[in-house]
Amino acid sequence: MMKLRIARAGLALTLLAMAGAPAFADASSEPEAKAESASKPSFVAADFDVPTLVEAEGFKIVPLGPDLARIDFDAYMSSIEHLQKTFSRSPSWPHEGISDADAMLDMQTEQARFSKRTSFAYAVLTPDGLRERGCVYVYPSTVDGYDAVVRMWVTKAEYDAGFEAALYNWVTEWIEADWPFENVAYPGRSVDWQTWDALVAQNKARDAQ
Repeated sequence: MMKLRIARAGLALTLLAMAGAPAFADASSEPEAKAESASKPSFVAADFDVPTLVEAEGFKIVPLGPDLARIDFDAYMSSIEHLQKTFSRSPSWPHEGISDADAMLDMQTEQARFSKRTSFAYAVLTPDGLRERGCVYVYPSTVDGYDAVVRMWVTKAEYDAGFEAALYNWVTEWIEADWPFENVAYPGRSVDWQTWDALVAQNKARDAQ
């Protein structure tokens, strides 16, 4: 049993109204799935209390939102090349040209999706909440056999310190213990990228028929 103190959502979050723009995490191998998730029904049951604060040894996680725009921006902009290689696998995110307005829109979009329960994006913060060590994303799967997909990243400094492996191990235990999913994909980890990309392409081709 993980030694966690979990604050559960009892009331809906108060959110800004949003235009349907994709958040930065859409720059992944399956952007269509993430972009469409904002308009799809919830992929967790209405009576499931989505975690809004989880505290663990050396870090805590909270939902991404406008109040975290600056420290989130500072985190990913400190690790542009690292994240292009390890997370987005693309130069589309992050990149030097991201503006403060872009960063804020990303946070508003993620917050709106969290409120609609269509996907859940979390910041991984230091215990004092002053620095972001990385992020974790939980969203529906478009691949048959999986009911959820979990992605994550850490900054270059945290990666070099070995935190990525520690975070992955913790997240897999957290998802198994506290989320209602039967089969979860961790692309690039539990499923290698070549296999995952092929499965995504296969499902897209089937849906296009």
